[in-house]
Amino acid sequence: MYVVSQAQPQERAEFIRKTYAHLAGAVAGFIAIETLLVRSGIAERMAQALTGGFTWLAVLAGFSLLGWFSRGLASRADSVSLQYLGLGIYVVAEALLFAPLIFIASRMSDPTVIPTAGILTSLMFVGLTAVALTTGKDFTFLGGALKIGGFVALGLIICSAIFGFQLGLFFSVLMVGFAMAAILYDTSQIMNHFTKDQYVAASLSLFASVALLFWYVLRIVMDMSRR
Repeated sequence: MYVVSQAQPQERAEFIRKTYAHLAGAVAGFIAIETLLVRSGIAERMAQALTGGFTWLAVLAGFSLLGWFSRGLASRADSVSLQYLGLGIYVVAEALLFAPLIFIASRMSDPTVIPTAGILTSLMFVGLTAVALTTGKDFTFLGGALKIGGFVALGLIICSAIFGFQLGLFFSVLMVGFAMAAILYDTSQIMNHFTKDQYVAASLSLFASVALLFWYVLRIVMDMSRR
């Protein structure tokens, strides 16, 4: 089956519409789960439990494996139902990972921290998407750099947990740049390597990069609000 970039304009437009509609649905589901976790007190208990660096590493390792499984399931699935399963698993996993950070941010004296991070993330995503879709440039060449950057970032996170140092604001800024590059890469990837029936898997791929961007934008906003 041919990829989206080779499809007729009408099919391409339909794929884009379905992909971003499912992305919006995934974001809405993420927000709903986070609201439930915070209001039920589960997020607070998770924040209290995740105090040690090695505990966080175990959580991140488990999350990475679950993310790898769900993304692989969605991208390789022949049926749309399996793609939905992968997307659902990933959204729930992201919500659980974010819960402690969202709880801490919600308890800060500045109530605009989370909305500010959400608005900034949305504006950056829209701008990057517009660049990727309107310029016609193929950003999949960023794949190699993203793999190397991902291993370097993971190594720094592991070292910070082992040796007890803080990565700080500069690392968050670098990771925002990394997430922006990932959005450009993923947008090109779904257009040039996905078929028109893989719109659910495409939305999962984009959601993963948006979540990464939001994580570090939120950390930056939180850090700035403390100053």
